[in-house]
Amino acid sequence: MNNTTVLIADDHQIVRQGLRSLLDSHPDLNVIGEAADGRAAIAMAKELKPDVIVMDVGMPDLNGIDATRQVSTLTPPPQVVALSMHADRRFAGEMLRAGAKAYVLKESAFEELASAIREATQGKIFLSPRIAGVVVEDYVTKIRDQDEPANAFSRLSPREREVLQLMAEGRSTKEIARDLSVSVKTVETHRRQLMSKLNLFTVAELTKYAVREGLTALS
Repeated sequence: MNNTTVLIADDHQIVRQGLRSLLDSHPDLNVIGEAADGRAAIAMAKELKPDVIVMDVGMPDLNGIDATRQVSTLTPPPQVVALSMHADRRFAGEMLRAGAKAYVLKESAFEELASAIREATQGKIFLSPRIAGVVVEDYVTKIRDQDEPANAFSRLSPREREVLQLMAEGRSTKEIARDLSVSVKTVETHRRQLMSKLNLFTVAELTKYAVREGLTALS
């Protein structure tokens, strides 16, 4: 029996511990690491090279969607199983577009997650039943109407999304510059571009937008 190595990325320690215990009870699944945010997940993926990352969608510092986008460029790329409390077509669609092979709801039974991991290692798509219905309905709607409203993932660059998420999570300009290893002037430029693109000119408005678009859960 092949042993599948798994990295768990979730900002709630109790969830990580529970998932580790449950996954390690399966002889073919081996949890080799835990990450508390998207940026840590990327660093650990590069170091540990897991077969699969169980990726929470809403995490601080860097959300699961953009983290998935980045780990999908690694060589070899780990398969990503999205784990979320949101049965929302936007989150599911963006995770799949980012490279995730599966989308599992946190309310689902554990065996569903184990099945998703096994399917992902074979390159197959796995969706929780509730999400499958939403995704199919969304696909049918898009066929009927190709004019889908633009969202944060189509309107903003990856770096603009990073800056927006950190702003929404209360980071100062200097802190953002330090975290992203750029100058304060660069952060200020991104902030101006964000406000211009989104026609939003206060931190409160930008924060509401970031939460609505799934960039941060502020949990």
